[in-house]
Amino acid sequence: MPRIPRLLTNHPKAAYHVISRTALPGHNVLGPEEKEHLLNLISWLSQVYFVEVYGFAIMGNHFHLLCRMLPEDKFSDEEVARRIKLYYRGKRKVFIYKELLAKWRERLASLSRYVQDIKQRFSRWYNKRVDRKGYFWADRFKSVIIETGEALLNCLAYIELNPVRAGIVEKPEDYRWCSLGYRARLGTGKNFLSLDLGLPSYADKSEQEKLRLYREFVYGKGGIGEPEKLTKTKEFVYRTRYFSESLVIGSKRFLEETGKEIKKFFSKKQQKLIPDRGILIL
Repeated sequence: MPRIPRLLTNHPKAAYHVISRTALPGHNVLGPEEKEHLLNLISWLSQVYFVEVYGFAIMGNHFHLLCRMLPEDKFSDEEVARRIKLYYRGKRKVFIYKELLAKWRERLASLSRYVQDIKQRFSRWYNKRVDRKGYFWADRFKSVIIETGEALLNCLAYIELNPVRAGIVEKPEDYRWCSLGYRARLGTGKNFLSLDLGLPSYADKSEQEKLRLYREFVYGKGGIGEPEKLTKTKEFVYRTRYFSESLVIGSKRFLEETGKEIKKFFSKKQQKLIPDRGILIL
């Protein structure tokens, strides 16, 4: 099938599962220092861009990021100006004017610019550190549209369980560079991560309670600590490939609502092949 275009939607319930791999050979290109720097970049730029980040996992040769881009009209001019200054970290004097605000407002709401910024900054840092030139990341990043709610919860669990499936740790909290490990270290205080997953069962719950419910869900899906329940996780394990290989994941209604919008990204020939890419209804 021809190369799939970048799929974007303005649907209010749409989030994105972003995956990007390194171009360098080997399974452990990203060591502890590299993972920590990448995590710091994600944390910082997530406070600059109009984005709500639900989770991440930084592995030895790739990373996962689950996020939702927020509408640009949600932010005042004053907030846009504050984020521009945060972006430059005081290294450049910024004169704020109407045209600049309009340009940055559009940029800060862009998924492509957000991920591109993370990857390019990391590449420059890495190449300078090891005195090399050339690409660090393989091609462009991949993204899957995920409906908030149950689909988002399942995708987040899939991401958290990456280091467990890889045999690196027995529990996701023991892995420093996944979001559950990050939350375990820093608690539920103010940080760049959100557990507002669009679930009715999470509504009106405290952050501590949301984290408890979420952790229980992840452990149930991964069969962690309960060998007798492992058979119940087989279906989830079998379906995990859809979280990185599909185009859109969500309810039937969500797929119908987003389907018309994303078709514009495909040629007529490609549209006939869309079902073969795996569109999962949860």
